Amino acid sequence: MTLMKKTLFLIAILLLSLTAGAQTVTDYSVSTEPAFFTANQQVKVIFDLKSFDTAANWGGDVYLWIWLSDPDVGNPSDQGTWANTADAYKMTYEGNNQYSFTFTPSSLWPNVDASTIKKIGVIAKAKDGTGDKKTSPDYLLDVTAPGVLEIQNSVTSPYIGTAGESLPVSITTSESADITLSLDNTVLQTTTGTSLDYTATLPQSGDHWLITKAQAGTEIKYDSVFVTIRQDLTGTLPAGYHKGINYVDDTTVGLVLWAPYKQDVYVLGEFDNWQPSAAYQMHKDGDYYWITLKVEKGKEYLYQYLVDGTIKIADPYTEKVSDPWNDQYISSTTYPNLIAYPTGKTTGITSSFQTAQTPYNWQVTNFTPPSPDSLVVYELLVRDFDASHSFQGVINHLDYLQDLNINVLELMPVNEFEGNSSWGYNPDFYFAPDKYYGPKNELKKLVDECHKRGIAVVIDLVLNHSYGQSPFVQLYFKDGAPTAQNPWYNQKSNFENPDAQWGYDFNHESAATQQLVDSINSFWMSQYKVDGFRYDFTKGFSNNFKPLATDPWGSKYDADRIRILERMADQVWKRKSDALVIFEHLADNNEETVLADYNKGILLWGNMSGSAQNAAKGNVANNNSDFSWASYTQRGWIKSRVMGYMESHDEQRVAYVAESEGYSNGDYNIKDVPTALKRIELNAALFFTIPGPKMFYMFDELGNDKDINVPSRTGEKEPLWSYVDDPNRTDVFQTYAKLFYLKRNYDIFSTTDFTYSLNGVTKWIKLNKNNQHVVVEGNFGLTDADLSVDFPVTGKWYEYFTGDSINLTNNSYMVNLAPGEYRLYSTQKFTKDKIVTDVPTVPVKDNPLQVWPNPVQNSLNLSADEDMNRVTVYSITGRVLLDKGFPGYGKTSVAIQADGWPQGTYIVKVITTSGKLETRKVMKY
Repeated sequence: MTLMKKTLFLIAILLLSLTAGAQTVTDYSVSTEPAFFTANQQVKVIFDLKSFDTAANWGGDVYLWIWLSDPDVGNPSDQGTWANTADAYKMTYEGNNQYSFTFTPSSLWPNVDASTIKKIGVIAKAKDGTGDKKTSPDYLLDVTAPGVLEIQNSVTSPYIGTAGESLPVSITTSESADITLSLDNTVLQTTTGTSLDYTATLPQSGDHWLITKAQAGTEIKYDSVFVTIRQDLTGTLPAGYHKGINYVDDTTVGLVLWAPYKQDVYVLGEFDNWQPSAAYQMHKDGDYYWITLKVEKGKEYLYQYLVDGTIKIADPYTEKVSDPWNDQYISSTTYPNLIAYPTGKTTGITSSFQTAQTPYNWQVTNFTPPSPDSLVVYELLVRDFDASHSFQGVINHLDYLQDLNINVLELMPVNEFEGNSSWGYNPDFYFAPDKYYGPKNELKKLVDECHKRGIAVVIDLVLNHSYGQSPFVQLYFKDGAPTAQNPWYNQKSNFENPDAQWGYDFNHESAATQQLVDSINSFWMSQYKVDGFRYDFTKGFSNNFKPLATDPWGSKYDADRIRILERMADQVWKRKSDALVIFEHLADNNEETVLADYNKGILLWGNMSGSAQNAAKGNVANNNSDFSWASYTQRGWIKSRVMGYMESHDEQRVAYVAESEGYSNGDYNIKDVPTALKRIELNAALFFTIPGPKMFYMFDELGNDKDINVPSRTGEKEPLWSYVDDPNRTDVFQTYAKLFYLKRNYDIFSTTDFTYSLNGVTKWIKLNKNNQHVVVEGNFGLTDADLSVDFPVTGKWYEYFTGDSINLTNNSYMVNLAPGEYRLYSTQKFTKDKIVTDVPTVPVKDNPLQVWPNPVQNSLNLSADEDMNRVTVYSITGRVLLDKGFPGYGKTSVAIQADGWPQGTYIVKVITTSGKLETRKVMKY
């Protein structure tokens, strides 16, 4: 059957952004006169630009961009360039925002055999075509071969009608033919010629086919339109049903869509061949649409909703989507056995349900996150952390993170976002993990494995905005913006500043939005056992529009915003009393003070990147490197809730700044990599010891010195695991790890009794608690400096990093510090100064495997009670250094050469002949 629809063909456009950026959704239509044309026939193509404001946005004039679909032929030679289309292709204004262009295909491509011209692509655009000054996606015109019979029907399939409706039908053929129009098996009208017009009376109920047959000589063509009759299906929502997917039992699924102001909804899927069949029209209960389906146990089904006959969306509450554009680029290694998209049967993103799924078997069911005062947060982008860009890839490196002594893993957005490769701040589905990172149970396993290691998990949620693929947006959308009926979104951005506009703004005053936000938060805490959330751009959670001139980033005090945010935090804590609630707020201090002190205390990002960069590169004059704003006391807060960071995903890397802009004095040159890395350690010593929660971005602990803007700011970055082979970089790792161990294990580093001087060439911090004291000091200058600090008490003080000690007979102590040098003195000797858990000596009778010496320098010895079948040695990054069988050794020691290993932590795994698996952690100095 041939189905050709050209005239008044409506295209729903989704200009999709793969990273955070502007997005539009617009309607336009294209028609041709005549409806059918050959390559040697003149044709007029007409663009109805409908809601396009070409005068304001395109400069008024509209140009045609035209090409042959054959890539070897391409564009006409006289068309000009995309940035400067030739004036000959300027279209004619027809009135009512319609533009036309008349041409003969064979004349545009005189060197092309006219018989090979089958399809012609067209776009309407501004002369320069920049930005969104074009229609999209491409529209293809079919070129009819001479003497070939084709049919066009004015009714688009599928058609949803009402009982007894009079439906006008117009049939056009490319050649004179005998034309027959039938409804199912009943002939409605016949004629001979190139057109047939008829008004059909639709049946009372059921599914039907409107069939056109055209015969010219021996050639016969058909056109079929599927017709279903809309019913008045009111019915009470079954008890216990909620929005989205309801698994009643292994063979029964209930689907619920909440859609105010809509008239009817059909479920589309393989069960109805993706057509709006009468059997799959949903029942209506107020603003709820619902249906109960009988399904095959354990089978995965893809489905969509067809709303009011024109809006096709995936279920907003689905936990998995099938994407026709991006799934093809997801490897089977990352996501095994990914269900295939139903190509040719539907369009757009589909949702998924499956009964009798194997539940994840949680190993840790009662994890308690650390207290806010002691948080050490590692911000991580799954895409760039491991080459596999997968949850499993992160799991493979958890021993590394455990050795780093972090206690919170903060994942940049992991719910479905548009495209595959993204930072994730362009969300579309809020309940579905992004498949580019792997199956949902791998994310659950990641959380579980973190909890096993004492690491809490926080996920980044983007609830300021959504993008055009979101079904919440698509349900109520017209003329490039959400409509006034949209329950969740504002019709325009809250900000006049274009740099603060992303996607479509949530209206957080709306009860529907608040309910959705609470559902999202509850879902991730209950289903994935996450320990809290980092909320992106919480300054946008208000409808008080911010003037561009006076407050472009909406930082001024906003009581309505505070009320909205406090309500959300309360609902999170209602569901999980110890949840970590973190805002990227960055507003004026008078507002942040209220939030920090509210209830359990909201954690607020504290951006200290400017000071950290200046400190690292040696620009310490005029308070340029002042760290004090990372202290809650400096801000006047009651609670320690400022989450200070020297860099997040957003900022240029501090090590890169040091190496590219570092100052020098004589032989001391910060641009030298080893020197720059020592400056990173110096920053860490005087920053992470400021009491209160701290955060850093992945690979900072190895001195990440890659330019954030290469290849682009949000573009993919290479994981830096090769850095663990560089002793200068593992020194940074060890400094970080040692500082974090102190922060996690000694409550003096969370004391409320502390003083500091953090704004000069030399900086110091004093901590006091329970008659214990710590003094941290460092030289941020370019020359040696004498630093005199009054120590709180006399007596013996221990230097943490060197293991040295001093005896003070008076409180004043002067130390000479080389540039970049730092010290940490304490009255208590901190015995835990390695970056890995000690391996205790265990009697052979209790443990068959002995590994010594630990730490190792040159040779590592192994012995066991029974034969060792295989020995594998891994670096902390998961890299295999040795994998070899050692049969028949019994208790005989096996020597492994370790002198070529870089400094760091290693994992030794031994499998004995009886199948026992033994694991040991070993340090190499």
